[in-house]
Amino acid sequence: MSIGNSPEDERPFEDVSDDARPSVGRALQQARIAAGLSVGDVSTATRVRIAIVHAIEADDFAPCGGDVYARGHIRTLAKAVHLDPAPLIAQYDAEHGGRPAPTPAAPLFEAERIRPERRGPNWTAAMVAAIVVVIGFVGFTMVKGGDEGGKTDVAGGGEPSESPSATPKSKKPVAPEPEPSDSAIAAAPQDKVTVKVSAADGRSWISAKDHNGRLLFDGLLKQGESKTFQDSSKVNLVLGDAGAIDLYVNGKKIEDDWQPGAVERLTYTKGDPQAG
Repeated sequence: MSIGNSPEDERPFEDVSDDARPSVGRALQQARIAAGLSVGDVSTATRVRIAIVHAIEADDFAPCGGDVYARGHIRTLAKAVHLDPAPLIAQYDAEHGGRPAPTPAAPLFEAERIRPERRGPNWTAAMVAAIVVVIGFVGFTMVKGGDEGGKTDVAGGGEPSESPSATPKSKKPVAPEPEPSDSAIAAAPQDKVTVKVSAADGRSWISAKDHNGRLLFDGLLKQGESKTFQDSSKVNLVLGDAGAIDLYVNGKKIEDDWQPGAVERLTYTKGDPQAG
């Protein structure tokens, strides 16, 4: 019996090193062919353009537009041809420098928190403080004034005397306006006719014209109001409510018994009063 290697020992060992493992693109291509799919079928199912599918199967990832998009395409194509995408993505990261470390977010939020907030002046607080100061000052003044008044009363030992300045001044009675007298009649111009109309007992509409017919006044005379008219020779009057009117001609009151609501048309000239 000869001593030597068995047939099993003579078989060549399978190369399972990384060099013998297919590339990412080659693995996707073999799986697609094994699944009986064309490049067009995979493109339709995944909505990845045919040119990009061809490039990835040729291990050209530049058309993907970056590592993030390349990983996404690898994951999509692997699922379409029934492969586990995780080992392929890990192989891609190992061959292309690995997945970039995520940017820590804590410093950004920390910087945002410590950023000073600009605020305008607090006008509300300033106004409240000013009001408090004013109220305090007024209260202090009132209390101080009350204390001084109390000290004066105690020191006097009796009732406070009234000062001369505290005595109210009596107002002079207002003398009623006198009716026109003989002196007023004498003061009236002798070369003109002067007529005064006074609404003593109510309001009345009046109209006054001169000797040429020119309108001197036309309107409502309210109670308590008066109008005076002058002309070189004649004044024509219309009284809407003669009973409410007191009439003075050349300084003398006309004494007529006019009824309330009566309309009177009057004419007065120089000299003694006379109704026309």
